[in-house]
Amino acid sequence: MEELFNLGDLKEEWKVLLIDEMQKDYFKNLLAYLQNEHNEKQSIFPATKNILRVFQETDLSDIRVVILGQDPYHGPGQAIGRSFAVPKGLMPKPPSLKNIFKEIEADLACHLDQSESELDGWVKQGVFLLNTVLSVRENQAFSHRNQGWETFTDRVIQILNERDAGIVFLLWGAAAQKKSSMIDQTKHFVLAAPHPSPLSAHRGFLGCKHFSKANEILTSKLSLAPIDWSKLSVPS
Repeated sequence: MEELFNLGDLKEEWKVLLIDEMQKDYFKNLLAYLQNEHNEKQSIFPATKNILRVFQETDLSDIRVVILGQDPYHGPGQAIGRSFAVPKGLMPKPPSLKNIFKEIEADLACHLDQSESELDGWVKQGVFLLNTVLSVRENQAFSHRNQGWETFTDRVIQILNERDAGIVFLLWGAAAQKKSSMIDQTKHFVLAAPHPSPLSAHRGFLGCKHFSKANEILTSKLSLAPIDWSKLSVPS
């Protein structure tokens, strides 16, 4: 399992900051748990090589916005190692992602090409698409909770919090919002909303205006460029 994780492919800052964490007993137990899931022929999402994908794509110093969700999509062919993102060719899109797109269009008065669902364009702009739990068993939402991922992502949030430069955190859902106490809101900024899933989106995610609010913080509080939320993909 450790080889499949491609730990050596982590971006340099993450590699330095997480290598000791990955030697701790809880993380070794987590690896053993995932290995046992594979041994029992359970289907695990995302593909093992993509479980730590966000740490392979965006280094710590390049992050401007963190979107924190719950756990990966649990349907076949959906999860790709970025919270809420799915393959471009997947149809129909998951309801959570549809609600995210709906909120962006309402918030920013723009039109999205919703086929561009891998969210490469956001990643390239420094949006870090993280979940509180980084793997899941097929058709069993939150099935890999309490196996060690929460401890690992606690450490990730601590590392993000320790960064001097400010970050905008979008915490979607109860699992994500549990991390808010770990964030120093004198230098970072937290926006919280219900999860965008159909079960909770109408209780406050739709209408939260997180995308315009994040850009207002980036420009007025952090003197950074806004995120072009309509740019879902990167031209090939």
